Amino acid sequence: MLDERIRPSRVTVLNAMACVHRENEADDICRVVMDNGLDMDQPVQNAAMGMYARCGRIDIARRFFDGILNKDLVSWTSMIEAYAQADLPFEALELFKQMKWHGIIPDYVTLLSGIHACSVSSSFQQARFIHGFITRNFFEFQVALETALVDLYVKCGSIKYARKVFDRMQERNLISWSTMISGYGMHGHGEEALYLFDRMKTSLKPDHITFVSVLSACSHGGLIAEGWKCFNSMIRDFGVSPKPEHYACMVDLLGRAGRLVEARNFIERMPITPDAGVWGALLGACRIHLNVELAEIAAESLFNLDAENPGRYVLLSNIYASSGKRNEADWIRALMRRRRVKKTVGHTTIEIKNRFYRFVAGDRTNPQTDLIYSELEKVMDRIRQEGYVPDLNFVLHDVEEEMKEKMLYVHSEKLAIVFGLLNSVPESVIRITKNLRVCGDCHTATKFISKVTGREIVVRDARRFHHFKAGACSCGDYW
Repeated sequence: MLDERIRPSRVTVLNAMACVHRENEADDICRVVMDNGLDMDQPVQNAAMGMYARCGRIDIARRFFDGILNKDLVSWTSMIEAYAQADLPFEALELFKQMKWHGIIPDYVTLLSGIHACSVSSSFQQARFIHGFITRNFFEFQVALETALVDLYVKCGSIKYARKVFDRMQERNLISWSTMISGYGMHGHGEEALYLFDRMKTSLKPDHITFVSVLSACSHGGLIAEGWKCFNSMIRDFGVSPKPEHYACMVDLLGRAGRLVEARNFIERMPITPDAGVWGALLGACRIHLNVELAEIAAESLFNLDAENPGRYVLLSNIYASSGKRNEADWIRALMRRRRVKKTVGHTTIEIKNRFYRFVAGDRTNPQTDLIYSELEKVMDRIRQEGYVPDLNFVLHDVEEEMKEKMLYVHSEKLAIVFGLLNSVPESVIRITKNLRVCGDCHTATKFISKVTGREIVVRDARRFHHFKAGACSCGDYW
């Protein structure tokens, strides 16, 4: 078209922008936009934000947003969703509040983007804010919006509020039921998930998404017999053919229970080719039960199917290290370097008074660092007196035991919890979010911390929620 010297219209440019996922292509289209005088066209500017956000250049998307003189609802919504999609929820939420200050009334799409940002941040306070905003402004509660709120409260650690919203819904669809069932599973309430599933079946036919939610709930709750019953009923009773994610749930269910050989045999009998999710479930189970032989089998497939995922390498390396196979662990780390696969840095986030604080292991960037470490020492002394014993298996470096203990004490989870103890109202719930799976020692320590401080502590990690109270965890140590 350009070769024929035909000037592109706004519609042509917008259609082209919607298909772009590479930065160099985005730059080419922007040059065409400039050359044809469309750079001040607001729909084009709005589309450019989404285009660069899809290309991973949220900074360029923000420059387009800032350059729009009279931002409309689409402009604000596009930038909020761009931040949420880029895992920058705090920026998205700040923009949502600014939009309100500028007198722009959000629509359902904007609200869903704001809810998405809240769910990414796991911020219970922000969830209450946006829910209250919707209620105060008399928005008509549609099924999609209410379902999004259920999902939001699930991901912010409050299954109680999620259930309240769910129970008040005048109409529920399959997604609504599946969301609530999945939420119960994530929070370790497998029996409640199954009860809800039975209720749902009286009026709706479950689909493949519903079965993923139910099987996952059975896996988190260790409900093996119930999991098999649900899996076998898929085709027999509902005509739903299992997909890779259903097989992965079953492998996870068997693996968590220590039935690793049964899980391996299950994989071999699969009528479809196992994907990375299936092998990843087996590898995760091997980490729990330290089965090196099956871990190597799972990892071999994963290194072919999911070669750029750092978690696979780290998991196998940790299995080797915990089994005393230091040379093999070092070899896996070297393999990561050769393949230029970078380990994901673990961090823990906590919200205090509408501000978010992030900690990494050994973090000393917080303004209260000295106070945090002083209080941490006191807390660790108290839980040691209650019977806490550091689990040195979770230190994978070859150092002296005393150094291993010190390394465990400064894990990001412990730093965030102590920061929460210092900066929150006594008896209030402490909520933290870990981007990776919480380590076993931190899990044990948090149980003791909840006991000696009398505080409830809610931890969201990459897999599920843990509710610590009075020295016990909602997962029943089955995770």
